[in-house]
Amino acid sequence: MNFSVNELEEKFRQENYISDQDILVPVYLALKLEKPLLITGAPGVGKTEIAKVLSRILDTELIRLQCYEGLDENKALYEWNYQKQLLHIQASKDSSSIETEIFSKEYLLERPLLKAISQPKKVVLLIDEIDKTDAEFEAFLFEVLSDFQVSVPEIGTILAKEIPVVVLTSNGERDLSDGLKRRCIFLHIDFPSPEKETEIIKAKVPQLGTELTWQLARGVAYLRTQLALKKKPSISETLDWAQALLTLNAQRMTEHLVDQTISLLLKDKDDLDLFREKGGAKAMLKQTASAESSASGHTHGKV
Repeated sequence: MNFSVNELEEKFRQENYISDQDILVPVYLALKLEKPLLITGAPGVGKTEIAKVLSRILDTELIRLQCYEGLDENKALYEWNYQKQLLHIQASKDSSSIETEIFSKEYLLERPLLKAISQPKKVVLLIDEIDKTDAEFEAFLFEVLSDFQVSVPEIGTILAKEIPVVVLTSNGERDLSDGLKRRCIFLHIDFPSPEKETEIIKAKVPQLGTELTWQLARGVAYLRTQLALKKKPSISETLDWAQALLTLNAQRMTEHLVDQTISLLLKDKDDLDLFREKGGAKAMLKQTASAESSASGHTHGKV
């Protein structure tokens, strides 16, 4: 990777990922220092998308390990192809060499970790939602990521041909160990400001009108900051809302339109009840209009 932070920012923008130096510098350093990048933040703020964007920028394969409760090293690292081994045993006439033959790379099923290490070129390894696994798996994982090698007892040690770009994500369901954090470059992504989210919407849904885009960003900001929601709307849900408004040929936000489409943002009955209790669409649009007026006045003052 021979580009600068500013060039990296431009490449991210070309992929319609709107980011600032707070995000780009940790990403850049992880690439240059060849260290894993640990990204935390609420679901839907763009953590996983960073790995996808990096794979496109670097023109390389994205290998994904989706974590879940009960994930063990066999499913993450490798397994033996028992069915193929059994067929070989049944067909073999020379029993003396069977064990050597069936425990060779030909019978090894590569799972994401081993696959990423075995590739002849640098790949992006995404370890998604690491916080869903248990502490034992996490301990196993950071040992693999420290040395970028895997020991298969029947074969020996397999060293990485090229150190992969490693991106780990966490939604904060549990605290991660200091051992894992120590091995990674840390990046926390917050919900964007309305101004930044407006940029994101323009990049992802450019057909939406400027006024409606601003109203949409301010409306989502109101939900996140002014209501004690169980689940705050994510950026991906903001974009779903934008696409829905575009589909409905909306030109400007109205109470009726908000009432019809609010379920794209609020997906918990208690959150919907709270939204209506606090004034619903009318309160949201009042906040949006107030912010729009302040922005307009601020612009006037500058001129």
